[in-house]
Amino acid sequence: MNLFIKSMAGIYIHIPFCKQRCTYCDFYTQVAPQMIPDLVNALCREMEIRSDYNQHAIVDTIYFGGGTPSLLSAAQFDLIFSALFSYFSVAPDAEITFEANPDDLSPEFFAEIRKLPFNRISMGIQSFDNNDLKTINRRHTGEQAVDAVRYAREAGFKSVSVDLIYGLPHQSLESIKPTIDTVLALDPDRLALYHYAHLPHIFKPQRRIDTEAVPGSEEKLDILQYAVHTLTERGYVFIGMDHFAKPDDELAVALREGWLQRNFQGYSTYADCDLVAIGVSSIGKIGSTYSQNERDIDAYYAAIDAGRLPIMRGYQLNRDDILRRSIIQDLMCRFALDFQLYESMFGIPFAQYFKAELADLQQLAQLGLITMRGNGLKVTPKGRFLIRNIAMVFDHHLRHKETTAKYSQTV
Repeated sequence: MNLFIKSMAGIYIHIPFCKQRCTYCDFYTQVAPQMIPDLVNALCREMEIRSDYNQHAIVDTIYFGGGTPSLLSAAQFDLIFSALFSYFSVAPDAEITFEANPDDLSPEFFAEIRKLPFNRISMGIQSFDNNDLKTINRRHTGEQAVDAVRYAREAGFKSVSVDLIYGLPHQSLESIKPTIDTVLALDPDRLALYHYAHLPHIFKPQRRIDTEAVPGSEEKLDILQYAVHTLTERGYVFIGMDHFAKPDDELAVALREGWLQRNFQGYSTYADCDLVAIGVSSIGKIGSTYSQNERDIDAYYAAIDAGRLPIMRGYQLNRDDILRRSIIQDLMCRFALDFQLYESMFGIPFAQYFKAELADLQQLAQLGLITMRGNGLKVTPKGRFLIRNIAMVFDHHLRHKETTAKYSQTV
C-alpha cells in the first residue's frame, strides 16, 4: 500500500505584457503584446523543466497574473493548460483564476474562454470614474467596466472579483463615492480596494503623476473608513487590509473558521502551501525557501533555452524567519496573537525574545490599534485598518534594514 500523501500547492503564471503602461503600475510589465506567442512557448517549456515537482504536490490553485493575461487568446491559454495538465497533478476542483482588463472583455471573448477550465475572474477596474481612469492612463472607461462585469456574470463564472484603487491623484472621499455605489450595484463576489503607493523614485511610470495631486494620509484613511463602513453595511465581510467578500464566499468562511491565509496574491482560502512561480519576474515559495525568476526577459529566455530553471535569486528562511512569518500570518489573518502558543511551538520566552517589538506594540496599544493582555494581543476594529503597520513590527528585515530608501506610507 502506498501511504505517501501529496501536499497541496498553487501555481502562479505571470503574463508580463500590456497594450499600454498605467501610470500607477509598480509591476514588471512591458508594452509588447506582439511577444506573447514566444512567451507562451517559454512558459510551457518552463513547466516541463519544473515537472519534477509533480511528484510532490497536487495543484489546487492556478492564478494568471500580470501584466494583462486577458490579452491572450483562447488558443494560447489552451496551449498553457495542455502543459499544466501534462506536467502537474491538478486537482479536479482546482480554483483557476485569470486577471483581466475590462476593454479586452466581450461576449465573444467569454464564449471562447469559457471552453477552458477557468472558474474565476479578477477584473482590474481600479475606478469607475472616467477622470480617474484618464489620469492613470487606463484603456477602458467606467461604462466598459460595468459591461465587462455583466458579461462575466452571463458567462457563468463561479466567482467574479473586482479590484479598485484608492488614493489616486485628485481623488477625494466625495469623488470615490460613485465608484463605491457602482461596484455595490454590480454585486461582485469579492472586492479588493488597494492603496495606491506613490513611489516615483522607484517606479518610473509614476513620475508622470503630480505628487501634489496625491491625497494625503488623512484623506486616504477617510476613504478607507468610508469604504469599509459602506461595504460592510451592505453585507460584505471586511476580510482585512484590502479585501472584502460576501458572507458565503470561501474567504469569509475561512476568516470565520480561522484558516485564512495570505500570500503574494493577497488573501487565500488555502493553507500555507507551496507556490510554484512560472514566468518572468514571478516569485515562488517552496518549503522554507523563496525564489524569484529572472526579471529581464532575454535572461529568462536564455535560461529556458539552456534547459535550466530561470531563477535569478533565492532566500532560505532560518528559524527566526519562520517564527516571524507565522506571527505575521496570525496578525493579518486572525487579528490576534497567543504568546504561549509560540512559546510552545518554538521553545522561546516570548516576552524576552520580542522585547523590542513588545515595546513598540505598547505604543500601538496607546493609539487604540490593539489591546494587550498577559498572554497575547488582539487587533481592535480600528487596528484592522492599519494591520500592515502592526504586522511590520515583527518584520526583522524592515527593522534592521540599513538603507536610505524611502518607502510608501501604508495609508
